[in-house]
Amino acid sequence: MSLKRRQKISPVFNMSSMTDLIFLLLIFFMITSTMVSPNAIKVLLPQGSEQTSAKPMTRVIIDRNLNYYGAFGNEDEMPLDVDELTAFLQECAQKEPEMYVALYADESIPYREIVRVLNIANENHFKMVLATRRPDKGN
Repeated sequence: MSLKRRQKISPVFNMSSMTDLIFLLLIFFMITSTMVSPNAIKVLLPQGSEQTSAKPMTRVIIDRNLNYYGAFGNEDEMPLDVDELTAFLQECAQKEPEMYVALYADESIPYREIVRVLNIANENHFKMVLATRRPDKGN
């Protein structure tokens, strides 16, 4: 009868394969996180039932007939063309560098008009607030 020796189990755990896996996952998540939203428009959206704490210095108004109006501070709204909007906002930014721009848009206008104004604000690094109305109490 031949007796076989038992092989001892080594208490040492090799971590090299685990670190390789962790680094591969880290690289994967870093690459995919940059692809998620590289050109997202950053906008400060106020709650519908609450007022925003930021006081907008500049107002851009789009009525249902797609007429644009602009106002700075307490001034009255003046009619603007879409092409004049960038120059108007840049002029307001020179007066107040830390300004917020409030966008008042009629709910019936096409979404592309709102995105056009948001793109202008994003290109010029303006802080934008979308104005909303409070919901009716009866509903």
